[in-house]
Amino acid sequence: MQKFKSYTLNKLEKIPQLSGLSEEQMEEIKIVSSIYPFKTNNYVLEKLIDWNNIPDDPIFRLNFPHKEMLQTEDFEQLKEVRANGTEQEIKQVIYDIRMKLNPHPAGQTDLNGAYLGEEKLEGIQHKYNDILLFFPSQSQTCHAYCTFCFRWPQFINDLDFKIQSKEIDPLLEYLERNPQISEVLFTGGDPMIMNSRVLDSYIEPLLKVDSITTIRIGTKALSYWPYKFTTDDDAEGMLNVLQKITDAGKHLGFMAHFNHPVELEPPVVKEAIDNLRKVGATIRTQSPLLRFINNSAETWTTMWERQVQLNCIPYYMFLPRDTGAQHYFAETLESAYELYTEAIRNCTGLASTAKGPVMSMTHGKVEILGVNDNVYTLRYVKHRDNSKTFKVFTAEPTTPKPMWIDDLVEVKSEITNY
Repeated sequence: MQKFKSYTLNKLEKIPQLSGLSEEQMEEIKIVSSIYPFKTNNYVLEKLIDWNNIPDDPIFRLNFPHKEMLQTEDFEQLKEVRANGTEQEIKQVIYDIRMKLNPHPAGQTDLNGAYLGEEKLEGIQHKYNDILLFFPSQSQTCHAYCTFCFRWPQFINDLDFKIQSKEIDPLLEYLERNPQISEVLFTGGDPMIMNSRVLDSYIEPLLKVDSITTIRIGTKALSYWPYKFTTDDDAEGMLNVLQKITDAGKHLGFMAHFNHPVELEPPVVKEAIDNLRKVGATIRTQSPLLRFINNSAETWTTMWERQVQLNCIPYYMFLPRDTGAQHYFAETLESAYELYTEAIRNCTGLASTAKGPVMSMTHGKVEILGVNDNVYTLRYVKHRDNSKTFKVFTAEPTTPKPMWIDDLVEVKSEITNY
C-alpha cells in the first residue's frame, strides 16, 4: 500500500531526486517558492516525472516553480533582499510582488459574493444564476501544487488572500433563499484532500436540499494521488460517501484536472476512475493550455483520446488566467486557437467534446470561435447575465500579440445561437 508523503519548501532538501540539480537551480526554486507556494508528493516524484529530462520534463515544470515564472526585475529584487535584507524587508517585497500578480482575478472577491441580507458569506461564490462555488476550509490545500494555478493565493499563509468557509449552515440558508441554484461545485484547493468523515458532514445536509440536482467536485487527485480512490485506508469510506450522492438521485460530476498524457499512464489511474464510475460519478476533464507543458496539438489529441478510452469526457481547454505567471505560461490567442483546432481535427468524434480555447473572465466564459484577418469571433459559453449566454461577438486586438480578453476590444455583437 502506498503511503502519502508530502514535501513542502522546508523539506526541499529531503527530496532525493533533486540531488542532481545544481545549487543555482535549487536556489531558484527557493526564491520563486517564496512567492508561489510549493508542494509535491512521492507519487508525483516517483511515477510522473522523468528525472532524465530535467528541467524540461513537463510534469517537473508543472510541479516545481522555476525562475521564469517571475518577471526578471522581480526575481532579481527578491534574490537581493533575501540575501541582504531584514525579515521585514523580505516580507514587504514578497507582498508587493504578489499584489502585482493580480491574486484575485475576474472580480471573484467583489463581483461573485453571496449575501444573506447585508452579510457577505465566507467561502461562497455565486457568479452564475444556477451554480454556486463552495470552498470548505478543510480543502484549501492539494496533494501537490501546480505552478500555473490561478488559486495560488489559497495556499499562502495570509488569511486576507484566502476564500474559505468553516460552516455548512450559511450555505444551506443561502440555497433555501435561492432555489434557482441547482448545482453546487466543491472547489478549493482540492476537496479530495478531505477525509470521508469531513466530506460527509457537508454532503449529508446538501442531499436534503431538493433544488440541488447536481454536486460537482473539482479535483486533481486522479492525477496527483489516485490512491485516494483505491488503496488508501479511507478509500472505501470516500467512495461510500460519494455513492450517497448518486443513491439520492443527484448527479455526481467529477471535474478532473489532467494537464498532460503522462498523468494518465499509471495503471492506478484507470483503477481509480473505474472505482469512481462504479459509484455513479461522471468524470469530465479540463486543463489550461500551457507553454512548456502541453502546448502541442499532438499532446492534446493524445490526452483527449486516452481520456475517452478511460471513460472520461473531455470538457474544456482553458487559457491561463490573468494572474500569477500568465506571462510565462500563456500562448497568444491566435496560436491557442490554431492549436485547439488542429487537436480537435485529429480527434475521433467522441474525443472532440472539449470546448476551447476558453477564457474564464469577469463576465463569464468566452470561447474563441475563429480568427480571420486579425478579427476574432468569440462566444460566451456562460455569462453572469444568462440572457447573454451564447452571445456571439467579434473583437479586434489592441496589442500585437493578444493573450487575454483584455487585449481585445469588441467591435460587433449580436444575440444568436450561432
